[in-house]
Amino acid sequence: MSYHGAVKVGGTPDVRELAHLVITKVAVGPMDNNAYLLRCRATDEQLLIDAAADAPVLLETVGHSLATVVTTHRHQDHWGALAEVVAATGARTAAGRIDAEGIEVGTDLLLDDGDTLRVGECALTVRHIVGHTPGAIVLVYDDPQGHAHVFAGDCLFPGGVGNTWGDPAAFASLLGDIEAKVFEPLADETWVYPGHGADTTLGAERPHLGEWRARGW
Repeated sequence: MSYHGAVKVGGTPDVRELAHLVITKVAVGPMDNNAYLLRCRATDEQLLIDAAADAPVLLETVGHSLATVVTTHRHQDHWGALAEVVAATGARTAAGRIDAEGIEVGTDLLLDDGDTLRVGECALTVRHIVGHTPGAIVLVYDDPQGHAHVFAGDCLFPGGVGNTWGDPAAFASLLGDIEAKVFEPLADETWVYPGHGADTTLGAERPHLGEWRARGW
């Protein structure tokens, strides 16, 4: 069956098989967070994006060894199970440099804009996005045999950017960074995997950027 990305807490994960990378999406916890397990086909090395909640569910999804857990930003609903997952797997932790101090589990690898994070032979590019939090990151996998894939945390969703709680400066920063670092360099086919809810594509969202800027959220 083809990947659709529609998952729910307590439901079955959805799996997308690319030429070099396998992506498993699972919904966890009381905040309906998405966690993403990435596995390199060549090496079987695995990386988890956002150990949000429900450690037993995440560990069952991981199934075997886990090399890295990346936290997209400092909000607790995105790292609530991090300590348990790391204790069970011995995985190293990674997060944006500025947000790391707000995560109550030590960060082994501090990430900056433009860094490359690897899972086996697959490379993820780190983009620092300011607005939802000061140090949020998104991860971009540019499939050499397909289109790009963006793991957006809470920076981009179907229908808009992440919450900035009515702060005009934070909203302008968030939308500006998303436009400059995601929409401008990447094609419409780029698939977006958000921190909550359904997936989208840049092509579906691009026509609405002006509307988002005008409404201010």
